Amino acid sequence: MIIFAPIMNGIFFILLFWLLGNGLSTLTGGYISGNIIGMILLFASLCLKWVKPETIRPAARFLLGSMALFFVPYGVGLIDSYQVIMDNLMAIVVSGIVSTILVLLVAGRTFQSLNHRKLRKK
Repeated sequence: MIIFAPIMNGIFFILLFWLLGNGLSTLTGGYISGNIIGMILLFASLCLKWVKPETIRPAARFLLGSMALFFVPYGVGLIDSYQVIMDNLMAIVVSGIVSTILVLLVAGRTFQSLNHRKLRKK
């Protein structure tokens, strides 16, 4: 039982910040996901040294080690939606290719613009 104490302390803080994030998200109208707000709050508390990283580390390692289990429901959902995916396969492939190309173009142009400005300053 004592072996699980460090993991439980870390899970407590992770769930606490998840709950705080979801609460703030609900209070602000849900524009930003509570999960994201919770991660930002946890990160801020770690940076401000309100929570020690040693407290979170065992739980984080445990959760990362079992991450594959968290994807099982999504895999089952994909198999369950097989026919819908096959009916819309062309749209899925085209949108994936187009969005990838757009992201590459925007990221490349942004990098070139920032790099050009940096070179001009020197």
